[in-house]
Amino acid sequence: MSGQAGRQTARPHRTTEEVDLMTDKLSVSVLGTGIMGAAMARNLARAGHTVHAWNRTRAKAEPLAAEGVHIADTPEAAVRDTDVVLTMLHDGPAALDTMREAAPALRPGAAWVQSTTAGVEAIGDLAAFAREHGLVFYDAPVLGTRAPAEAGQLTVLAAGPLEGRAAVTPVFDAVGARTVWAGEDGAVGGATRLKLVANSWVLAVTAAAGEALALAKALDVDPRGFLDLIAGGPLDMGYLHAKSGLVLEDRLTPPQFAVSTAAKDARLIVEAGAGHGVRLDVAEAAAARMERAAAQGHGDEDMAAAYFASFDDHPSADPSA
Repeated sequence: MSGQAGRQTARPHRTTEEVDLMTDKLSVSVLGTGIMGAAMARNLARAGHTVHAWNRTRAKAEPLAAEGVHIADTPEAAVRDTDVVLTMLHDGPAALDTMREAAPALRPGAAWVQSTTAGVEAIGDLAAFAREHGLVFYDAPVLGTRAPAEAGQLTVLAAGPLEGRAAVTPVFDAVGARTVWAGEDGAVGGATRLKLVANSWVLAVTAAAGEALALAKALDVDPRGFLDLIAGGPLDMGYLHAKSGLVLEDRLTPPQFAVSTAAKDARLIVEAGAGHGVRLDVAEAAAARMERAAAQGHGDEDMAAAYFASFDDHPSADPSA
């Protein structure tokens, strides 16, 4: 991890002028209203901000209208005259393509909160676009899944200039419970680098949990006996119980974090490691498991469904089945 990505700072003390600015309600456009983007748009509206949202499949954005969110037909219409543009799309190329569509209506000086997990390589292109259009760029991926997103309890990992933070802090406060600052230049990608490190751990634990359940199935061991065995000890982990429960109780939809998205993130992690001379065997294996599960038809299920990648058929995880 670079020094820029590794240095995390608490929110700075705010001046009276900054506090006054932050009490003003903002106009925010949210581009991408999937699992995370929809929850973020909803919480921004509930915080009193004026929210315009766009999604390539409009039907996915329509339910937000009941929350007072203005649904736009195009990215250009969504960003017109807004103070902050927030992107939460599938990957870096999707974010860049969408911003190019929005370009004619972007206001110079507006803040761009780029929350897509875009990967290290894409950050440079996104930051260059921001410079070309006079946007204040914040690299700001989030840590969390559906439930914390809906509750406004995400952790925002952010990197960007000090002088513009008063304009984006209300946005971060509306969608998250905590903001971790990882640098003052979003183009360096300090927040994205930190997110990839965190996600490498999340994906490793998820893949390992699935394999443990699969091995229990194969050896005719009650998986709940395994979970009871480690409960309360140094090998225990709340996340293991949470992901195992989704499989054992067949609660894989709606997903907290979809298999297809996890596969994309795993590949970004592998690529980031390779680009910096690090071989990531576990991340490579996790990517292969997620991709195999997606090919089996589990792409839109929770990433715990990578469990099924251990089998050629589609067995139940229920030990009594």
